[in-house]
This record gives sequence, structure tokens and C-alpha cells, in this order.
Amino acid sequence: MAERKFTGRHAAMVFIGAFAIIIGVNIVLAYSAVKTFPGLEVKNSYVASQEFDDRREAQEALGWTVKARSTGGLLILSITDAQGKPVEVQTLDAVLGRPTHVQDDMTPDFKFDGTAYVAPVELSDGNWNIRMTALAPDGTEFTQRVVLIVGD
Repeated sequence: MAERKFTGRHAAMVFIGAFAIIIGVNIVLAYSAVKTFPGLEVKNSYVASQEFDDRREAQEALGWTVKARSTGGLLILSITDAQGKPVEVQTLDAVLGRPTHVQDDMTPDFKFDGTAYVAPVELSDGNWNIRMTALAPDGTEFTQRVVLIVGD
């Protein structure tokens, strides 16, 4: 039986094949990253950076604590003041979704029940984010991303 030799042609084929696989995988991953990117957080990052400290100080002065939980088909968002008392806001806008994509995003219909904001929402297990904006009774805008882990 004739002995097969590893020639320059074989080396070129291995070299080209390996790079083709690497480039192919990079293209697939780049496409997936761009396709699932939820978008910009702010329109103008420079303006947002200039106003950040003022907004943060105003929010911290409110002394609010925000917590979320899901139980029995209800999404419960509790906002409490520095004394632990429930806060009823002027307006509450919230988007519930996954942190990695926007395909599951929804806008829960929160109603204040005297102690917390409650909305009927069935959630599957996993990591969820609530991106909320509330307007305090004094007119201060309060924005926060609340992490919610559902399930074990």
C-alpha cells in the first residue's frame, strides 16, 4: 500500500477550513448579538451624563425602596418610603421583560391596592427586569430597573 504524504495542498486546506469555521461562527454570533440587542438606553449619552448626579440625588432624597415579586399569577411591585410606608405615586409606567431581548416585553396594568402595585401577569421561570418610571407626589421622577427572579 502506498504511503500518503501530507503536502502543501493538504496544509492549505486545513488552514483555510479552520479559518472558515472561525469566521463562520463569528458571523453567526455577531448577527445574533445585533438581532437581540434591545436598543439604546438614552438618546444622548452626553446629556444624560450631565444630568445623572442631579437625578440620582433627587431620587435618593425620596428614600424609596422598590421590590418586586411574582406569586399566584400576580406581579407585585412595592414602593415604600424611608419609614417603610407604602407610596402611592402620581403615575407609574413600567415595562416587564427579559434582560437579554425584547420579544417578551409587556406593559403590566398595575393598580395600587393600598399597599403595593399589583398586576395580573403569568410569568415563566427565570430572570426578568421591570424598567419603571414613577412620578412622586412632589413631581420628582423616579426611574429604576428592578430585577425579578421567578422560580427556583
